[in-house]
Parts: sequence; C-alpha cells; structure tokens
Amino acid sequence: MQPEEKFNKTIQSKLPQIDFRAHLRESSVQLKSKRDEAKTLYGNYELARLRASYTKWKVIENLDKFLIDFEASVVRKGGKVIWAYDVQNAQQEILQIAQKYSKGNLVYARSAIFDEIELKSFFDSKSLKLKAVDFSDFILNECEEGVFTENTPLLALDPQKVRTKLNSSIRMSIEADANEMASDIRQSIRKNFYQTDLAITGATFLIADGGLVVNSENSAASRMSHAFAKTHLVIAGIDQLLPSLNELDLFTTLYATQKTGEKLQSYLTVTSPADRDDIDGPPEFIVLLLDNGRSNVLAAQDQRQSLSCIDCGACNDVCQVFNYIGGAVHYQNHQAGPIAQVVKPLKSGLADYGFLSEHSTLCGKCTDVCPMKIDIHNHLIRNRRDAITEGVIETSERFSWYSWSKLMLSRKNMNRQSSLRNFTFKSFFRKQWGEERELPKIAEKTFNQLWRERNGL
Repeated sequence: MQPEEKFNKTIQSKLPQIDFRAHLRESSVQLKSKRDEAKTLYGNYELARLRASYTKWKVIENLDKFLIDFEASVVRKGGKVIWAYDVQNAQQEILQIAQKYSKGNLVYARSAIFDEIELKSFFDSKSLKLKAVDFSDFILNECEEGVFTENTPLLALDPQKVRTKLNSSIRMSIEADANEMASDIRQSIRKNFYQTDLAITGATFLIADGGLVVNSENSAASRMSHAFAKTHLVIAGIDQLLPSLNELDLFTTLYATQKTGEKLQSYLTVTSPADRDDIDGPPEFIVLLLDNGRSNVLAAQDQRQSLSCIDCGACNDVCQVFNYIGGAVHYQNHQAGPIAQVVKPLKSGLADYGFLSEHSTLCGKCTDVCPMKIDIHNHLIRNRRDAITEGVIETSERFSWYSWSKLMLSRKNMNRQSSLRNFTFKSFFRKQWGEERELPKIAEKTFNQLWRERNGL
C-alpha cells in the first residue's frame, strides 16, 4: 500500500470516531492549560524562545563542526561513537553490539528514536528479548500496541483491554486502581534493572564540547536502566546537539514547560564515559548517531530550521488536523503533527510523502507555540512549492486544479445551475472527503446572483 493511500485509509477510519476525537481533544486542552500556566513563571518567555532558537540555529548551521567536537569528546573520555546513515544500518550496528556485549539481558528506556528505527520489532525478528523498564512501554508491549505520541503514548488504548492483558501476564487484579496497577508493574519491571548486561537509551540532548548525554524525564526509567548495566548504548539523532553545558538550563526548562507543562522534569541525568577512578556506572559507553534522512533536511536550505525541533509535542496539541486523527503512526513517522508534516517529506522524499504537507490548514498556531520558533506553517508551504518545482505532482492533480481555476475564474460557469455545480464539486472531492461524511451542498444562488437581486440589477 502506498504511503498516501495508507494515510487516507487511516483518516477515513478515524474521522467517524467521535469519542476518540473528544478524548484526544480533552488531552490536548489539559496539556495546553498546563503549558500556559508554566509560561507565567518566566520573567520573559519570548526572550527565552529567542535565545534557544538562536542557539539551535548556530548548531544546525555548523552541524559538521559540532558533531566532530562531540565525537572527539566522547572518544577522549574512553567511549565509542558509531555513525548510522539509515534505519537498516542502525539496526545492524545495534545487533552487533547486542551480540558482543550482552548475554541476553537487554533493557531499554522509552525514546521516540526507537520507534524511528523500529527497534522492538527488529529485535523480535531476531528472537532477542528486549525488556522495557518504562511503564508505558511495558503496557504497550503487553497489549501489542504502538505508541500514540511521545507525550501520550497510551492515549489510544482501551483501559479494560489493558487490565485484562496485565491480569493475564503479571496476575494484576482486574479491579486494581491506578496505585495498585503502578505497584504491580513496578514490581515486574524492577528485577530487570539488576540483571541487565546492556542498557539502551535515547537522549534528550547531546553536549558537543563535553561528550555528554542528557536525559530529561519524569519516571527515572532511563537513569535506572543503565545504573547496573555493564554497557550503556545511547541512540540519538545527529540534530540533538547543544554547544555546551551553558545552554542546558535554558533548554531543559523550555523542554519541561512545553512537553508536560512543568517547571522542570523530575529527573535530569547527565552521563558520559566512565572515568578510570569511577566506582559505578557502565564500563562500556557507546553512542550511535543516526542520520536517516536528516542530512536531506539539512540540504533543504529554506526548511533546515525544522531540525531545531526538541520533540516537545506542543505543536500537536494546537493542530486541528492532529486533533482529528492523532497518532504518530498515522503520520508514518516517529514524530507526529505539523513538524512531522514538514520533516518526513524532506527525509524520505517529496515524491512519496509530499502529500503530508498538504494536510494542513496553515493557521500558524504551531509556529506560535514552538519553543524553538520554527516557522512550521511556512515550511509546509515551502514543501508544497518544492513538490511543484520538482515535478512530483501527479498529472491528474494538475488537471484537476487547472479545471478548478477555469471554473472559479469564469462568472458564466459560476452562475450555472446549482445541480451542475454540485455535480462538479462531488466529482472533484468525493474521494478526498471520504465515504463516512456527507459532502456539503452548494447554495442554490451564488453571491453574485444574490447581490444583483438585492440591488435590483
């Protein structure tokens, strides 16, 4: 199934689900309210955004330099850096590390980049058991479901299905309340911490001049996962760099504000290769830097600013399109919402994924809330422009818009009988509108006709 066909099929299945949309919108409203409250704690929130966006611009414009600095810092401290240019390359590198450093005791802590490289399904195909140490991942694995979004991974799950599955797998009571559920899951997870050989985590930020990996989280899953491990493998994108520790306080604060609406997330962990004198921490420290199309985004000079994204998810909650269909999986990307509609076509090609940039109202709310001041809605327009310039628009679509423009620019055609205009409208848009919704009907009289009648012409 082609990407666009898959996307349209998903839309048509989601649009009739009124309860799902109401649940999704309620979650978005709650997160937005918390974010707005957290912003009031800043002396000058707009200045903080401006400083952060400038820092990220500096990193993206000099990405090659900062990547070399980061690699040199890690190696100097005794760690290793591996470069992966796509998903398959990353999977094979991780498999080799797992086979070399693990005896089968592998754990991983929640990170969006794992969805990007399909880590869990890849390990399952190799009959290797990856043990989740994060509550949401544990539940998703038991229910055999995918992540909804990074901020709300469990939003699409049926609570009763979760209880039934956990009752079967860990003997949790069907009537267990939230505290009892958390206690049962924690007891099942905790033993994995002490038995692991290899811990795989993501990263919130990478510090170039110190070779440091930063994880900002609320569950301590990442911190606990590598506390007892012999080898710590970090998987991160090449776009997650910050120049130095001097910027960390600004970025972690903005990240907490826009991701969960908090002053600061509960756990901030900064790790690096262990020094010779350290008595704790993994002896082996490996960072896998993933490209997977990010260089293509970097090459798009007008849209490369989108690499500044810190995956806070704020743009999702204000997007009308996202609030109708939701879910990162629907955007066929590890990110969701407007930023995915910009980045995915650039990473994977406008020919296959350019349609994503078309599914937007271009209201600009995503740009208004972005803590990195990414010009998201205008980048969507630039993607559309590039799709036309590169000639990836289908002939049928070109003909449709040509015909539409001829119709709209002709007063004679616009004033034809409404039945003819409705037939034309239906012919153009029935497929895109979906079978579950009724097409609106064009009024009997045009505005021109009503105006003439009102003025006696």
